[in-house]
Amino acid sequence: MLYMPPGLKGNELLSLLLLNDGQDAEGLKLQQTLTELFNNGSIDPVVVVGIKTTGERMQEYGVAGIPDFQKRGAKADLYSAFIVTELLPLVEKKLKQPIRGSRVIAGCSLGGLSAFDIAWNNPDQFDAVGAFSGSFWWRRKDLNDGYQPSDRIMHQVVRQTTAKPRLKFWIMTGTEDETEDRNHNYIIDSIDDSIDLIKELYSKGYKRQQDITYYERVGGKHDVETWSKVLPAFLIWAFPRKVHF
Repeated sequence: MLYMPPGLKGNELLSLLLLNDGQDAEGLKLQQTLTELFNNGSIDPVVVVGIKTTGERMQEYGVAGIPDFQKRGAKADLYSAFIVTELLPLVEKKLKQPIRGSRVIAGCSLGGLSAFDIAWNNPDQFDAVGAFSGSFWWRRKDLNDGYQPSDRIMHQVVRQTTAKPRLKFWIMTGTEDETEDRNHNYIIDSIDDSIDLIKELYSKGYKRQQDITYYERVGGKHDVETWSKVLPAFLIWAFPRKVHF
């Protein structure tokens, strides 16, 4: 799926959004939302590429090089390489004007985890990442096999990265994303996992507001309908209309 903002003249500061699970674009009301925000002056012009998944979604999405405890995500490194070495060059070749604005990658659920990992490992290709109800529970051990919070894979990757990638982060959860509560602290795991990942980012020197936006949707569920409702806030954060002289 490819979205181009209407009425381009060729001299705009054009941005790019890559979106995992592009097959959900209609449910997310993506094109409608983009057009409305662009026409009312809320966002700068942005090209969106919705990347449809294959039957191997559970293998292609994840953390590159580190499968989870069920060996899922074994092809995440290949998917990441496809994005960087094949898709991005193809998009740039197809467009009739250069992308001189922001480059962002985003996704929902497991697609959000994938987007975060790809951006984290390729900060020379992306400026920001958005994760809607990201699957940051992705872990090395089963809960019944001696699991510890340190077994969460993305948290560990961030913690062990010596550099501080030049990125901005938009992390969203819904208060009804799930009902699971591993540590019995009366906070659902999706919120705990997201907040703990943000804490890891703090430890790298990232700042709230300046580098990190956390959006918690009251009543939000783990579904496309919820993500469609928060999509406008994400797009305005990622591609705010700038005054051009």
